[in-house]
Amino acid sequence: MTDKSVSEIVARCEALYEDLNFTAAREWKEAEPGRKVIGYMPIYVPRELIHAAGMLPLGIMGGGDNLEVIHGDAYYQSYICRIPRSTIELGVSGRLDFVDGMLFPSICDVIRNLSGMWKMLFPEVYAKYFDVPQTYQDEVGGVFYTNEMREFLHDLEGIAGHKITDDDIRASIEVYNENRRAIGDLYALRAAQPWNAPASEAYLVIRAGLVLPVEEHTQLVRDYIAAASAEERPLKDNSRVILTGMFCEQPPLNLIKSLEMSGCYIVDDDFVLISRWLLGDVPTEGDPVHNLSQAFLHRSMSTAAKYEPDQAEKGQFLVRAVQKAGAEGVIFASTSFCDPALLDRPILQNVLKQAGIPYIAFKYAENSGQMQPIREQAGTFVDSIKLWSAA
Repeated sequence: MTDKSVSEIVARCEALYEDLNFTAAREWKEAEPGRKVIGYMPIYVPRELIHAAGMLPLGIMGGGDNLEVIHGDAYYQSYICRIPRSTIELGVSGRLDFVDGMLFPSICDVIRNLSGMWKMLFPEVYAKYFDVPQTYQDEVGGVFYTNEMREFLHDLEGIAGHKITDDDIRASIEVYNENRRAIGDLYALRAAQPWNAPASEAYLVIRAGLVLPVEEHTQLVRDYIAAASAEERPLKDNSRVILTGMFCEQPPLNLIKSLEMSGCYIVDDDFVLISRWLLGDVPTEGDPVHNLSQAFLHRSMSTAAKYEPDQAEKGQFLVRAVQKAGAEGVIFASTSFCDPALLDRPILQNVLKQAGIPYIAFKYAENSGQMQPIREQAGTFVDSIKLWSAA
């Protein structure tokens, strides 16, 4: 049990979410001499390696809807998603001046270009485009990804000024295993009792893990689960839906709240996907870097930002998620101009259609201001689910 109420926990998480100066991460760094902070963009990087180096992994998910982008618009064309422009704005406005390095994982061409832009704007800061395998054969993609991580480890040792041992990595893997288990328990609670653990709250709780040390975040998640489980909130006649397509540029909080107000219980999603990317525990016996590589190749989420030889498997992964969460429909919510999400959407929709699962789709930006059309569209979708399920 916890002595903290749901409102207290959520208020703290919302304050972290809205703090574009990353005060919590700054305070962590200043607490002890020599501490380092490594920022990373969505969607997945092996945070275990950063943690093993004694550094804080800091998730940078763009500027959200509270940041006015002035300088960032000068660096990118208007027909791409907003996340690179708002991230540049965070950088040039000094909000990330305490970060000792930045990782740009392989998501799309926009993020690849952002990594190059970052190197030009901040040449004194370590920056790496973190590539991932495009073939999942162990002797090809596995070897490539293991080498990529070892190269990153070498770079981290240079920044930290000390050797990172296998035991260091194993200890960090176990810490992140525990964090993934806690988040898995939170998603299980949402699926079982979405009225007691609404998505808008869970989103803030999970987002807090981007700026807090992982050990502290795991306890925060456990505290929220205990507090939410102890509350009795009214059960509504909402439809259970899965929200997908938000793996990179994150939705504004008001969008999630608007969907809930329209009559949706969001019982699964792909928010802050780095926190759930690896499915299950990563083994700690043997070579820890090899274990991380194997987990990425064979035990990881299926998403538009991840290459898979069998594209239909992404659709089946989504169907299984619908079945596991007891969802009644799927809402595709992709950021405007997101090539990975929009290219995969027809494949996923076709699989859902064959499985008899209803769906709708819309696009958004991280600074979306007008929620009424989205609320009306989602409300109509919910009404149709109720109508046809009763027929």
